[in-house]
Amino acid sequence: MARVFSGIQPTGDMHLGNYLGAVRQWVADQDAHDALYCVVDLHAITLPHDPAELAARTRRTAMLLLAAGLDPHRCTLFVQSHVRVHTELTWVLNCVATMGELRRMTQFKDKGQGQESVSVGLFDYPVLMAADILAYDTDRVPVGDDQRQHLELARDIALRFNHRFGETLVVPEAAIPPVGARIMDLANPTAKMSKSAESPTGTIALLDDPKSITKRIKSAVTDSETEVRFDVAAKPGVSNLLSILGAVTGRDPETLAGDFTGGYGGLKTATAEAVVEFLAPLQERYRDLEADPAGVDAVLGEGAAKAEAIADGVMARVRDAVGLLPRP
Repeated sequence: MARVFSGIQPTGDMHLGNYLGAVRQWVADQDAHDALYCVVDLHAITLPHDPAELAARTRRTAMLLLAAGLDPHRCTLFVQSHVRVHTELTWVLNCVATMGELRRMTQFKDKGQGQESVSVGLFDYPVLMAADILAYDTDRVPVGDDQRQHLELARDIALRFNHRFGETLVVPEAAIPPVGARIMDLANPTAKMSKSAESPTGTIALLDDPKSITKRIKSAVTDSETEVRFDVAAKPGVSNLLSILGAVTGRDPETLAGDFTGGYGGLKTATAEAVVEFLAPLQERYRDLEADPAGVDAVLGEGAAKAEAIADGVMARVRDAVGLLPRP
């Protein structure tokens, strides 16, 4: 099977848009690929943070992934900083990457804009991401438009390394993930659902209680008409509710529209009930995991050991290729 690698920031939270748009596909990929999933805590420290909160968020993110359906018997789930090859390989790749390449990274420009002082880590973030990918002989990396530039850099670094030192690194391919449900903000249905949105009323977190979920969906922005139809351009709010309902029930949003007549109340009620029912098993699994932190740590430890077994072999090839003496 092709090897797939994906990483996720340790936000400690995950909303419905994250899950339906990306993580649910990760769950499916466990059986179709040799899948590695990583909570990228080293990337998180490139920006100011609270140390205790980072540790808590890292564990919560891992528990959310497990609750969402990642199975450590079918995939490799681990924390980035638990595998030292990520940082060791980053230094070697730093000696292959160029300043010009890193200056062109749009995410660095966006995050550094307006700041008087920017950390070297933020500047070097894309090389660490390249190391994340290249450390595992990754064949395919599912990427959205926001990460495509970083993957292209990883490919360029791997190709340049192989040209300079001989065929050593697997050059990964971009994998365009299947189109997941595009979940928009309930309060602003022209924008994607996001934790960083100005209004928290537009976001449904996976661990929100049923009352909060119901209240937010029933308060969702629609329009002044009463016809329920799937028309993203003309009726973004209604279409978003249909998309959510379709995603959690496995039905086509356009077909679902025919089930509702006489206003939007029935659609909102049905969507709220379906989302609450859909998230209930995940929330129950999360509570079980939360009650067993030692068990979660054991899963992450096993995942790190599996990941390290692969990465150590890649790093040994890299050390040999660049002329570093073997460890005694």
